[in-house]
Amino acid sequence: MGEFFKAELKDRFLEYALDRKDYFEIQTLYDEFLRPNYSLHFVERLIKDIQEYDPNLLDIMSGNGVEIFLLASTPSTQDFLDDGGFMDMYVKEEERWDVFLGQLPTAKKEVKEEKQLFKKKSPGLKKEKTLLFGLIAAVAISFLFTLFSILKESLFEPQYVPADDFEREMERIRLEYLEENQRLQLELKEARRNLDSLKG
Repeated sequence: MGEFFKAELKDRFLEYALDRKDYFEIQTLYDEFLRPNYSLHFVERLIKDIQEYDPNLLDIMSGNGVEIFLLASTPSTQDFLDDGGFMDMYVKEEERWDVFLGQLPTAKKEVKEEKQLFKKKSPGLKKEKTLLFGLIAAVAISFLFTLFSILKESLFEPQYVPADDFEREMERIRLEYLEENQRLQLELKEARRNLDSLKG
């Protein structure tokens, strides 16, 4: 159940107490406002909320083995309702949250501007990024060069060599490529590690 509905119910309970000139049972509030969709325990919880907010809003008597049995209005009840009651408090609280949330985009904008300023003032980070992209480009170029060499030797400049020699040569080229690739990957990992340490 929403806080708005709870605030409205509390005000209606207080208005009902004002209309009555005598004490009445909490069961009456339950029968009048919430039966059969809610429990009597829920009415007790709302009355306790009213009592916790201001013990002078209702005159409460216990009995029949329950803490809250009989209720009546007090002189403070009318004044509280004239000032707006729980509904007015709820609306004011919502307005405060709206103002607070309305200020958040400006705070986010300021944080974004600070980050941009930090980026401008950290040339070391920019240098590391350049190095990282350079290594990635070197790996890509190495791969393309190796691929081009293989294709050139096998397609464009056919040499009549025995199959065993051809396979050995292909194996040698493949191993060279793997070694070169592993070396470049290690350098790339090292550059990333340096970049992460600068960020941290």
